[in-house]
Amino acid sequence: MTTSEFEAWQRATTAEFAAEQVAIGRWAFEGSVERAIADNATLLPRGIDTPRMLFLQGTDADGATVGHAWVSLDHPQGSPDLAYLFDIQVVKERRGTGLGRALLAAVEAAVLDAGVPALELNVFGHNTPAVALYGSSGYAITTQQMRKTLRP
Repeated sequence: MTTSEFEAWQRATTAEFAAEQVAIGRWAFEGSVERAIADNATLLPRGIDTPRMLFLQGTDADGATVGHAWVSLDHPQGSPDLAYLFDIQVVKERRGTGLGRALLAAVEAAVLDAGVPALELNVFGHNTPAVALYGSSGYAITTQQMRKTLRP
């Protein structure tokens, strides 16, 4: 991923992450984008040049961008020998064509090449295509959060 691609990706992914947090009721709408920007600034103090962060850009045979991924080679909770996949996306028009699986395989190969033997990720429960992709790619549920609204 180039610096200009990184900047465009970061703007888009920050807004999408904030919207997901609002949609699942974890954050209030007001200030959500600013909160996501602050979170990313903490995780990426040197932007694309932050050590031990990998940014992959998926392209097709014609060179068109079809997706991206962001991986930390160090788990955010300090778990040893465990990388963390913060973000992986394929452009909407190209989903369901095997590109997500290919991008995930590229992420796994990059993590292994960096000397980290395992990869963890979080997937929102309502994202059934992603849940299916990860399950069919050998990922197992290690924790599960559940919620019940007690007041309408």
